[in-house]
Amino acid sequence: MPLRLLPPPRRAAAPLLTPTVPHLARLLLSHAPSTPPLLLALLPSCPALITPLLSHLLLSHSPPLPALTLYRRLLALPHFPAPEPSLPVLLRLLARSRRYAHLSFPLLESLPPTHPHLLSTPALAVLLSTALSASAPGASFDAAVTCFDSAARVWARAGRAFGADELNALLRAFCARGRVAEARALFHRYCDKYPPDTRTFNTLLLGFKEAGHSQALDLFYHDAVLRGFVPDAVSYCVRMDAYCKKGRFADALELLDEMRTRENCKPTLHVFTTLIYGAGIVRDAARARLLFDEMEKWGLTPDRGAHNALMGAYVRARDLKSALAVMDKMERKGIGLDDVSYNTMLCGFQRVGDLEGIWKVYSKMVGSGFMPRTRTTMLLMKVFCENARPDLGLELWDYLMGKGCVPHRHALDILVTGLCCRGAVSEAYRCFREIIDMGMLPTERAFTILEGFLRRAREYGKIEEIRLIMKVAQLEGHQIKEETV
Repeated sequence: MPLRLLPPPRRAAAPLLTPTVPHLARLLLSHAPSTPPLLLALLPSCPALITPLLSHLLLSHSPPLPALTLYRRLLALPHFPAPEPSLPVLLRLLARSRRYAHLSFPLLESLPPTHPHLLSTPALAVLLSTALSASAPGASFDAAVTCFDSAARVWARAGRAFGADELNALLRAFCARGRVAEARALFHRYCDKYPPDTRTFNTLLLGFKEAGHSQALDLFYHDAVLRGFVPDAVSYCVRMDAYCKKGRFADALELLDEMRTRENCKPTLHVFTTLIYGAGIVRDAARARLLFDEMEKWGLTPDRGAHNALMGAYVRARDLKSALAVMDKMERKGIGLDDVSYNTMLCGFQRVGDLEGIWKVYSKMVGSGFMPRTRTTMLLMKVFCENARPDLGLELWDYLMGKGCVPHRHALDILVTGLCCRGAVSEAYRCFREIIDMGMLPTERAFTILEGFLRRAREYGKIEEIRLIMKVAQLEGHQIKEETV
C-alpha cells in the first residue's frame, strides 16, 4: 500500500516590512520597461515613498522612462494621493534626458482633474528651464514664452491661481542663464497682467549678480528704490554676494553695517553665511570666524550652510586642521554632513596632495552610509585611479551600486581605464555589464578601451558579447523613443 505524503505544515506569515527606497529603485529598474506589480500594490498605501523614490532615481542618473510609466499608472489609480513635490522631481528626471525632454509638457496637460494640486510653481519652473535648454538658441525665448502662456491656460482650466509667483519663475529661468536683458524685457511685458512683488525685484537683482554685472545691479537697485521698492534682507544679501564674488569684501561689510542700523531689516542667517563665504574668497579665515561667532549675538543658530561656509574659508586658507574641526563639530551637534561638506574637505586635501586625508574623509562618508553626488563621485574616482588605486575606485563603485545608485557614465570611463591598466580587465568588464543592466548606455570611450584590453587578453567571446549588448541597447533606446512618441 503506497504511503500518502502529508502536506507540509503551514508556516506563520512573516510580517511585511516596508522596503527601502534603494530596494524599490532596483526593483523598478530591473523590471523596465514594465512596472513591477509590487510597486503598484505598495505605493498607493505608502504615497510618501513616491517622492523619495523619484529623487533617488534622479540622483542616481537612472533612465526616466520607468519612472514616467510608474507615475502615470499611479495617477490612473482612483483616489491616489500623489504628493505635490513628486511632479517637479519627475519633470527634472525627464528634462535631464534629451530623448524624453519633450514629454514634460504633455505630462502636465494629461494630469487628471482630480490632481490640481500638482500644478505648482516648482513644476512650472522645471518646465520653463526645460523649454530654454531643449530649444535651439535662437528659438528658446519664444519656446519659454509659449510654455509660460500655455501653462497659464492649464492653470486656469484647473482653477489654480497664476500670478506673481509664476512670473518670478519665468524671470528666474532666464536669470539663471545670464539672460538678464531678456528677463527685464519680460518683466515689463507681464508686470501689468501679473503685479510683481518684492521677490520679483530680488529675482532680477539676483540675475544681475549671477551674470557678474555688479554696476548694472547697483543701477537697477537704486532705480527700483526710487520707484518705491523697499529692500529686504534678501536684497542686501544679493548685493553682498555680488560684492564678495568680485573681491569687494569691504563693500559687503559696509552693507552689513547699514543693516545693523535698520530696525525692520536685521541680518539673517543667510546674510552671515554669504559674508563668511566672502571672507573665504579673500582668504580671511579669522574674519570668517568672527562673523560666525557674531550670529549668536543676533539670536541666530548656525546651520549646515554656515558651517560649510566656515569650513570652506579654512580650506581656502589651507588650514585643513581647523576645517576638520568644524566637520567634527557638525557631527557632534547632530547637524549632519551633506555633499558640500564632504566635497569641500576632499577638494582641500586634493589641493595639497594629502591622500591620507582624502582616505579619512572617504571612510567617514562610507561609514555613515552617505550617497555622494556626481561631482564628489567623479573627484574620488579620479583621485583613486590617478594614484594607481583603482581597487578603491572599484570599492566605491560597488558601494554606490549596492545603494541602487547608478554612477555617471564618465565615472565608468575613469574606472574602466584604471582597472584595465592595472590588469583587472575582468572587473572592468563586470562594471561595464552592470551599468547596462541598470538601463544606462556606456560611452564609446569606455567601450573602445575595454574592447582593446579584451583583445589583448584574447577574450574574443566577451568582445562579441559587449558589441552585441551595445547594439541591442542602442536599438532598444530608439524603439522606446518611438513607442513613447
